[in-house]
Amino acid sequence: MFRWNDAFIANDDGPKNPRFLVGQRVKHARYHYQGLIVAMDSKFKASESWYQKNTTQPNKNQPWYHVLVHGSSSVTYAAETSLKPDPKDIEFNHPLLKLFFDGKKEGFYQRNNNPWPGHH
Repeated sequence: MFRWNDAFIANDDGPKNPRFLVGQRVKHARYHYQGLIVAMDSKFKASESWYQKNTTQPNKNQPWYHVLVHGSSSVTYAAETSLKPDPKDIEFNHPLLKLFFDGKKEGFYQRNNNPWPGHH
């Protein structure tokens, strides 16, 4: 069962000059998982304890993305510098996909109006 935690709560007024967009497929530069951006924060919004437990500690003052991980039920919280575009047009597989997206258009998944937890 999927469980929300404080690393996945978006409470922000929106990203400032993000490199990636909601609905865009990405790949993690270090861990190589394929993902789909479901929400973003203009800067780090998780708890300090979560950050300290993170193996890598990217700069907090950059966009951070809530990412559905393809082929699993995981959601990650990744810094912009940890991600790169994923040009592969795979059929994305995640149990939350249909909760937050309504199909695809021009290579991007189309985000619906269901709010990300903690995001108003």
